[in-house]
Amino acid sequence: MEESERDKEEEEEIWSWGAGTNGQLGTTSLEDEQLPQLLLDLPSSFFSVGPICLLACDGAHVLALKGGDLGRGTSGQLGHGDMVSILKPKHVKSLESLVITHVSAGWSHSGFVSDTGCLFTCGDGSFGQLGHGDCNSYCSPLKVSYFDSKHVDQIACGMCHSLVLMKGDTVYGFGSGKRGQLGVSMDNNISISLPQATVGLEGVEIISIDANGDHNATLSCDGHLYTWGRGFGSTSNVHCPRLLPSSLCFIQVALGWNHMLVLTGGGEVFMLGGNHHGVLGDPQKGSLVKHLYEEELRGEALVKVQGLDGSKVVQIAAGAEHLALRTE
Repeated sequence: MEESERDKEEEEEIWSWGAGTNGQLGTTSLEDEQLPQLLLDLPSSFFSVGPICLLACDGAHVLALKGGDLGRGTSGQLGHGDMVSILKPKHVKSLESLVITHVSAGWSHSGFVSDTGCLFTCGDGSFGQLGHGDCNSYCSPLKVSYFDSKHVDQIACGMCHSLVLMKGDTVYGFGSGKRGQLGVSMDNNISISLPQATVGLEGVEIISIDANGDHNATLSCDGHLYTWGRGFGSTSNVHCPRLLPSSLCFIQVALGWNHMLVLTGGGEVFMLGGNHHGVLGDPQKGSLVKHLYEEELRGEALVKVQGLDGSKVVQIAAGAEHLALRTE
């Protein structure tokens, strides 16, 4: 194979689709797209520091680890020092001297973690979700000084709250706690602007965190899943992490606004949550999932996603009211 052909074959591609009215698809238009669109006009700087290893989407903006960000910026969530939406990916200049290892996009705020364990946040801070001790909004990433003597490993941004996972397994929450999503108080009206340790995960080795809407999920090193915040379906709010009773071993979790997707070590996918906007929908029977396997969780069932026979799922992702899977 010629070298030019090999380079072309290995060239990274970025596809996007869905709502695009804020420029978040990167197609340079403000139109929605019902089919995946290959982004052909990305600036050369988008891939200049290596392949894109993580995309974070929520609200109406996108963060690409090593590639920059784009979309709605009206709350300063893009981190470019202004409140302007952009149609093409742009690097966050104030972070260019750092090695960013993890990013998360909330509804109108963003979080960035460096390889030295520092956390930077920007965007809407109305509920204290930026963690700076105030309820101000910031247009450029500002270091969260609370973690100066600690090592942050991951950040997960929800609707109006944030979760942080420390290198030593402790989880912190800050922002709005009206659904119990902070895991620090039974007070539904609480909002905090400085990080507080989430209660109920003591002694549990947490390896990943996820947040969306007003709820959260964490995975432990032994494959156990914990959830808290807004309940699924008819279930009530949960104010501290609760272990999902299951004999399965989970390796990934992805949250939407009203549903949760989990992946097992064997490549099987299960779902918990309501059937809104066809998230679970089958065009013939009204359900993509069949209750071949279920475990009751206060009126909710963990069900196996069907239609994937013969395929091993290796990655899952969930948006507000949609989901995606990647198979081997």
